[in-house]
Formats: sequence, C-alpha cells, structure tokens
Amino acid sequence: MRVMGFPAGMFQTNCYIIALDDTNECVVIDPGQDAMPALRSVFDEHGLAPVAVVLTHGHLDHMWSAQPLCDEHGIPAYIHPEDRGMLSDPASGIGPQLSGFIQGMEFREPGTVKDIQDGDLLELAGIELAFAHAPGHTRGSVIARTQVATEDGPRDIVFSGDTLFAGGIGRSDLPGGDADQLIRSIKETLLVLDDSTTVLPGHGGATTVGHERATNPFLR
Repeated sequence: MRVMGFPAGMFQTNCYIIALDDTNECVVIDPGQDAMPALRSVFDEHGLAPVAVVLTHGHLDHMWSAQPLCDEHGIPAYIHPEDRGMLSDPASGIGPQLSGFIQGMEFREPGTVKDIQDGDLLELAGIELAFAHAPGHTRGSVIARTQVATEDGPRDIVFSGDTLFAGGIGRSDLPGGDADQLIRSIKETLLVLDDSTTVLPGHGGATTVGHERATNPFLR
C-alpha cells in the first residue's frame, strides 16, 4: 500500500493519500486549506482517482478542501455526526476569536456526506479502515487504523488527526474540546495498540505508539 502526504495551507495540516499498489483508486484523509493543487499533482503523477474523503474531525484546517474535492470527483466525505455541522459552519468549531479570518467566506457540505461511527470497519479503495471515536479535541474526532505490508511483516498504521502528535496532544480549548476526555480517548483508542503501530498525525512528523507511551509528557 502506498501512503503519501503533504502539509497543506497556513496551518500545515497533514493531508494523506492512501492507495493499494495495484489499483488506481485512493482515499484522501483531511484535505486542508489550499490542498487541491497538490492533490491534483499526486493524482496525475501516480495515476490515481479518489473514491472517498475521510475527515478525522471537522476543524476548518482539516476539511477546507473537502467540498471542492468531493464535488469535483462525485465522491462522499466521511465524518462523525458530532462534527458534521462544521462543514457548513466552520466558525462553530473555532470560536469567535479565531473565526475573524474567514469572515465573509462561504462554506458548504459536499454533495454526499456519510457518517463515521465508533467501531465502523469500512472498505474504501480496497483498503480496510477501522474507526474509533476519540472525542476530546472535538466531540466528533475519530482515529482511523489500517495495515500495511512491510519487509518485516504486516504493520498497523493509525491516522490520529489532532488527537495525538509526536510529543504532544491536541488542544482542547476550542468549542467542543475537553482535556480530560482527550486523555481518556488517547488511552482507550491509541495506547491499547501495539507499540510498533505507526502514528500519522494531523500536524508534524510520524511517530509510534510505543515512543509516545514512553516519552510523551502529556501521557504520564
């Protein structure tokens, strides 16, 4: 399986593209601000066509390009229902102090939006993605886990959104955030995974569950 990614927009939000080696279909995870030109380049370079967009949560920096991407390709966006309202009203997720920079902009849902629920196992572009609800950063945050083949055998990877970072955790001071719930979610959905699990976060570099278990100062 191919896992590609790039940081998008002023927020440097990691946008990921995943595809099996023997197919031209792919899934896009968290297409943020100004992601469309880079996505088109990846699609063209690798001969890929997106079949779905997966949103780890509804914050603007993760879903900014979801609607144009979905509608351009006629594909659905998947999001937890607790965060769906942010697709058309992103200010509701960032609060009045931060929403000034989008004043006058209009956002709307993609033409097709589908719910992600805790425990869902979805096959998209031939890839099995296992979802867990992980509230705390937002009410509807989710993590998505899949498996890749490596020279050392199968290895789990997890897309953690803004729940867990390398050396940090997501902020919980925005609307819908809850610091205690965030820590519980990390312990119940991420720290239960094998130490070798690769964590691909919403910002910054990759890490592993074991490294964060041993060194992340917020998890002690």
